[in-house]
Amino acid sequence: MNVLLLIISLFLTINLSSGQLSRNFYAGSCPDVEHIVRNAIDQKIQHSAITVAAVLRLYFHDCFVNGCDASVMISSTKGNKAEKDHPDNLSLAGDGFDAIVRAKQALDAVPNCRNKVSCADIITIATRDVITIVGGPKYEVELGRFDGLSSTAASVQGKLPQPTDDFNKLTSHFAKNGLTLNDMIALSGAHTLGVAHCTTVLDRIYNVKEEPRMNATYVTQLKALCPRDVDPRKVIGMDSSPGNFENDYYKNLQQGKGFFKSDQVLYTDRRSKPTVDLWASNGQAFSQAFVQSMLKLGRVGIKTSRDGNIRRNCEAFN
Repeated sequence: MNVLLLIISLFLTINLSSGQLSRNFYAGSCPDVEHIVRNAIDQKIQHSAITVAAVLRLYFHDCFVNGCDASVMISSTKGNKAEKDHPDNLSLAGDGFDAIVRAKQALDAVPNCRNKVSCADIITIATRDVITIVGGPKYEVELGRFDGLSSTAASVQGKLPQPTDDFNKLTSHFAKNGLTLNDMIALSGAHTLGVAHCTTVLDRIYNVKEEPRMNATYVTQLKALCPRDVDPRKVIGMDSSPGNFENDYYKNLQQGKGFFKSDQVLYTDRRSKPTVDLWASNGQAFSQAFVQSMLKLGRVGIKTSRDGNIRRNCEAFN
């Protein structure tokens, strides 16, 4: 009985928290919030195209660890090693963090918006913006999150999907965040954008016997780009058009050209293969599913005014 009551309590907490989100949350306090953030993101992308993928990854890494509360933004101090310094987060590009900081500064330059918008909501708006800027679907974001009051490297351990994960490990990661199989397949489509370090794929391309379904021509191409002694800093596109949002990710999986093992398993496993086939042939269906899954991810573990606040500096607690 006690276990049942606990489950009911957790369910009510999640739904009450999600219920605070709305599309016009800042209508009275900072009505131009989305326009201000969009301008800041546009300017940042003009100087650094990698900002698109960097912001998108920041959103995923934040939400998967203790919810969408901007805890990934916190800088480590002498007394606390924060989330961003966990090994799983070290590959997050600085341009993503900088984009959020710039958007926060732009908001603070407007008197009625100063310290009114949470960093968690800024990340959410910026993520939607970078997706639409590169041809992805347009959608209305839900706002009203508060910033988290804790950020530790230890809290990251085991929370983020890994490039080497098999199908069951992947589904477990997503399920822990209340995300379904369809959500997992849709959100994995974000890999149509951006780049990855060669070092993340070396074991895979030089041990192809373990993955016989890899496209042989694709393996040869990756080896040419990523020799065994490659500079650890080198990055390459995860698909042929890493700067455009489209459904090529799923078409590549059909051809055995999944960049990571965790990508290709979506096609080799019978539970996800039909959806991959559907979205490979219907980009609009993928876009619609992606939007719904992004909104759902944005509701994970959000903080209220009781267990969060609005930071004056996105990279430090108040």
